[in-house]
Amino acid sequence: TRELVKARHRPVVFITSNNEKELPDAFLRRCFFHYIKFPDAETMQKIVDVHFPGLRKELLGVAMKTFYDVRNLPGLKKKPSTSELIDWLKLLVAEDIPLEALQSKDEKVSVPPLVGALLKNEQDVTLFEKLVFMQKHNR
Repeated sequence: TRELVKARHRPVVFITSNNEKELPDAFLRRCFFHYIKFPDAETMQKIVDVHFPGLRKELLGVAMKTFYDVRNLPGLKKKPSTSELIDWLKLLVAEDIPLEALQSKDEKVSVPPLVGALLKNEQDVTLFEKLVFMQKHNR
């Protein structure tokens, strides 16, 4: 528009990142970093309640346990985050996945239905499946 726009107050800009993208050093020198700890299960439940206020508590409990089990597996390149949990829950509800399909009978981690919503990296899916396979055969 070739118009000069002058701010009345110095702007404050917030940029969020999940540390996947490399940014130039010149840009990073102009940033202030503040680490925000990943939500614990109680906080995550409150976040999920905003998106799914009527979600069955049993489904939420089992899905949250599965989510944190997957998230805590060693070696994942990209751990599932809040947005992946929300996406996965949408799919579970839309597909009407039965509660039993999410629960492992022996409390070990198993490949959950629609795991592609949680793990967005092909190597992570492969690693996850190998870990589950090894776990089942090391009894």
